[in-house]
Amino acid sequence: MRTAQSAVDSSYRSLSLIHESEKMGVETAEELMRQGEALKRTNKMLDNMDQDLKTSQTHISSIKSVWGGLVNYFKAKPETKPPPEQPNAYQPSVKLENALSGSRDVDERYQASHPNLRNTEGFGAAASVDASSSQQNGLPQNRILKDAHKTLDNNLDDMSDGLRRLKNLGLGLQSEIEDQDDSIDFLLNKVDKMDSKIINTNQQIKNLK
Repeated sequence: MRTAQSAVDSSYRSLSLIHESEKMGVETAEELMRQGEALKRTNKMLDNMDQDLKTSQTHISSIKSVWGGLVNYFKAKPETKPPPEQPNAYQPSVKLENALSGSRDVDERYQASHPNLRNTEGFGAAASVDASSSQQNGLPQNRILKDAHKTLDNNLDDMSDGLRRLKNLGLGLQSEIEDQDDSIDFLLNKVDKMDSKIINTNQQIKNLK
C-alpha cells in the first residue's frame, strides 16, 4: 500500500512539473510573438524612413540647380501608397502556432481533470479507511491497489501526452527563434544601408551652404 501510494504521489508531482513547464513554454512563446511584432513594426518604420529620404533627395536635387528643379518639376512624382488601416497581425512560425494551439486547448481540460496535482490526500484517505478491513478480508485492499494502478496508468498516459506537447513546443520555439534571427539580420543590413543614406544626405545638405 505504501509503495502504491508513493507511486501515485510521484506521478501527480511529475504531472504538476510537466504542466508548469508547459505553462512556462507558452509564456515564452507569447513573449517571442510580442518580440516578432516589434520587429515587424521596426521594419515598417525603416521603410517609411527610406521613403522620406527619397523625398529629401528629390528636394535636394531641386535646390542644387535650376535645371534639376525643372527636371524634377516635369518628372512624375513617385506613387505613394496609403498606409493600411489595420496592419496584419504578426504570424509566428507554423510549428510554434500549432504547438501553442495544442497546449492552450489542453490546459483547461488538464486543470479540470487534475484540480489537486500537488495534493493526493484523497487517495491516502481512502487507503487508511479500508486498511483496517483488509486484515479480515483481502478484497478491499485488492480493490484499493487496483484503483491505484488505474490512477497510475492514467497519469502515465497524461505524462506521455504532456511530454509530447513539450517536445512540440520546444521545436516550435526553436523554429520561431531561427526565423526571428533571420529577421534581425535582415533589419541590421537595412539599418546599415539607411545609415549610409542618412550620412550621404547630410553631406549633400552641408554642401548646399
